[in-house]
Amino acid sequence: MFALADHLLHPEGDALPRDVDAQTAATLLARGTACRAPFSGAVYGTLLNDPAALSALGDALHGAPYKAPPKAPILYLKPRNTLAGHRARIVVPDDALGVEVGASLGIVIGRTATRVSVERALDYVAGYTAVADLSVPHASVYRPSVRFRARDGFCVIGPAVIAARHVPAPDALPITVTIAGKAPFTANTASTVRNVAQLIADVTDFMTLAAGDVLTLGVPHGAPIAHAGDEVLVSIGAWAPLNVSFIGATRSTGQEGAPQ
Repeated sequence: MFALADHLLHPEGDALPRDVDAQTAATLLARGTACRAPFSGAVYGTLLNDPAALSALGDALHGAPYKAPPKAPILYLKPRNTLAGHRARIVVPDDALGVEVGASLGIVIGRTATRVSVERALDYVAGYTAVADLSVPHASVYRPSVRFRARDGFCVIGPAVIAARHVPAPDALPITVTIAGKAPFTANTASTVRNVAQLIADVTDFMTLAAGDVLTLGVPHGAPIAHAGDEVLVSIGAWAPLNVSFIGATRSTGQEGAPQ
């Protein structure tokens, strides 16, 4: 079972995450504390949970290979190498393309969930967090590409997991992505094909979610693009924003580098 009392965050340098009250979390973050991802469970991203994303595909939804809109959630895995935390510095593989900053609500599962009903789905949620679900811009939808979505540091989470009792209305949360010098990108968790409870029910109809796993509600259509040198804030409601910086690739060692 994954349970928390209040705000779970993992300050950089601490061996384990801390479960602290809101004031203590705010004080730590106000000092500029960098954090790791506050958990290490599996993270599943959700595609096409935004009506605007479905509309943008137009006739392609009825083309090969499936010839019909999806009837179940389309998921992809964000593996362990992608996990990063508050104030991470993420390498941009190709600055001409940049990195798409998909801001999403992360749903943290509190106990084993298999074939959960919509009515009981929220009972299986331990808490919520902000997720910067990053990807190299690309057109592939039905076959999410590991090369584009699973780069080092491409799933930035936090700063904290907030206990579900503090989030009475997860389906009415404003989302903002702020990149200096650009107009803020805004969305809302109200604008989804499946709300939190329905998504949990539909996913657990074909797979089990374990305690500590995270399911994202999905990236809003039209997510902004960041480039090397950009500092990005991902905000959900009144929660402390998630800070992510982007840096250029270093190829002197033959590697792109990892989140710092």
